[in-house]
Amino acid sequence: MVNAAEVNVYSARKEALIKPALDDFAKQTGIQVNLITGNADALISRIKSEGKFSPADILLTTDAGRLVRAKQLGLTQGYTSDTVKNVVPSALRDTQGHWFALTMRARPIMVIKGSQQATQQIDYETLAKPDLNGKVCVRSSSNIYNQSMLSARIHQLGAESTEQFVKGLVRNFARPPKGGDRDQIKAMVAGQCQYAIANTYYLAGMLESNDPAEVKVAEQVKVLWPNQDNRGTHVNISGAALMQYAPNTEAAKQLLDFLLSEKSQSWYAEVNHEYPVRDGVAWSQVLTDMGQFKSEVVPLEKVGELNADAVKLMDRAGWK
Repeated sequence: MVNAAEVNVYSARKEALIKPALDDFAKQTGIQVNLITGNADALISRIKSEGKFSPADILLTTDAGRLVRAKQLGLTQGYTSDTVKNVVPSALRDTQGHWFALTMRARPIMVIKGSQQATQQIDYETLAKPDLNGKVCVRSSSNIYNQSMLSARIHQLGAESTEQFVKGLVRNFARPPKGGDRDQIKAMVAGQCQYAIANTYYLAGMLESNDPAEVKVAEQVKVLWPNQDNRGTHVNISGAALMQYAPNTEAAKQLLDFLLSEKSQSWYAEVNHEYPVRDGVAWSQVLTDMGQFKSEVVPLEKVGELNADAVKLMDRAGWK
């Protein structure tokens, strides 16, 4: 047992989506977990401004792009245990051990059940075709999920091809991008568009919502897995990093390994409806019902590194 009494976690995940797992760790180890939640970019800026006096031991956040950003700012340090190496696929962690995935989240295309669109096989590129003018809903270019989706495409197919795709996609927007992923799904069900791009866990959260109206909307939606005959559906992560000036390093390392345990991975899958990184851990029933799919295999380190290129490309293409 490590004698450290506490560990400080800065989390961009909402408290309800992480605190039960942290409480379980505290109960098992006797190590107190101090949780600070907030916007991911704001937390990264806070850690940077705190410098070597930062109390942060661990950063938990969504999207590889933010983890790469934290590393580029010199806020992280390498940590690679046997657990990390054995559980997390190499494409889902930093080559120098500065961050790794805890869960995966897919970003497919969604349509209305029973519609003509629901029967088709589809690629992301389908959404850029001229005959879909005014039929696509997606959130803004400032959203990190969209930025990473395009960063992955740049890595796979090149910047020129990706820019042409984005120009076609923008021409097909049903409305100026606004709101989050749930708003795109709701707009589609309301008849404002025929296709929505959204992360699966948002749809899953709507299906499990306490709001009957939200459940009713979600029940009308079908997930289409794009690019199944080629590179696969875009997948991103939630992940963790050990901070450069972590004052409670050993306790932090214990917690990082704990979050990759079977129990923690099962909890993430069941409660947050995200895909576990650990082999053999069952998906939630909601995700299982959405179907199996082939995911793209892209080093997420590259996705983060190409973020600036993706943002510039989106600006040139007119994605607001």
